[in-house]
Amino acid sequence: MPGRWRRSRMMSMIARFAVALAVVAVATVGCAQQKSIRVVVWDERQPKQQPTYENFLGNHIADNLGEQERFSVRSVGMDDPQQGLPDELLDNCDVLIWWGHRRQGEISVETARGIVERIQAGKLSLIVLHSAHWSTPFVLAMQERAKQDALAKLPAAERAKANVEWVGKFQRKAPARDADLTPSVSYEKREDGSTLVRIVRPNCCFPEYKAHGKPSRIKTLLPSHPIANGIPKEFTLPQTEMYDEPFHVPAPDAVIFEERWEAGQRFRSGAVWSLGKGKVFYFRPGHENFDVYHQPEPLKIITNAARWLGDETSKQKGRQ
Repeated sequence: MPGRWRRSRMMSMIARFAVALAVVAVATVGCAQQKSIRVVVWDERQPKQQPTYENFLGNHIADNLGEQERFSVRSVGMDDPQQGLPDELLDNCDVLIWWGHRRQGEISVETARGIVERIQAGKLSLIVLHSAHWSTPFVLAMQERAKQDALAKLPAAERAKANVEWVGKFQRKAPARDADLTPSVSYEKREDGSTLVRIVRPNCCFPEYKAHGKPSRIKTLLPSHPIANGIPKEFTLPQTEMYDEPFHVPAPDAVIFEERWEAGQRFRSGAVWSLGKGKVFYFRPGHENFDVYHQPEPLKIITNAARWLGDETSKQKGRQ
């Protein structure tokens, strides 16, 4: 009997140990699967960046992300084959980070539409930096968000019969200070029962900007947001370009950071929009001649945003 009891106890211990190993193995696999957030950093790669960012700003951001946990990072540029945006790359990307300035118009609407459709489907998230407010993907994303907002105001039955008409052509020209805010929407009920929805396109710009290199003060408005994790309540950028509101874009779902200058200008400098099943984050600080992205806070914000958006994209992909 004692021998049988010892053997039974030993078998029980082995079984418990095997279960424990299985739990550890599952957890380890889960962690491994969670680690890889696939990020592509797209950069126009202006030569003017190089006095401040010797190997270009996009590569600098990519290198910093590559040093953080859970990221698999690719850095591409305008002059790469297919402008650095082949379908195969975009299909294997969770978060696309975009920096553009002088060559915004070289990215076609067709190329941008492929990016925006992936966002709407929950297959990709977009982070847009500084002057890329006029990048073709961001402009198209804001147009689609304006359409999404306009249709959401209609009852479901009317929405199904609605027709959207875009008013005016998009131009990369800053709005006047007294210009009507865009996007704007009007509705017209037609005799056939349908609704015509007229949308004035968002300009995606603002009335004043100046690359004077004066300091700004950034305030964290939503400290509990994942993008603000570990970011101080306030911090200073010693040198930056100034943008002043109003920013002609659809109302964001969340404004995480606000930026102010001594002369009184202010800007919603970190904002998030949902677009279909995906998300877009715009982060304002820049100019490529200033060392904004050598500072820890902006780099931390990009890291937080890429991690949060990557996880959100993975959740959506898991439902597909």
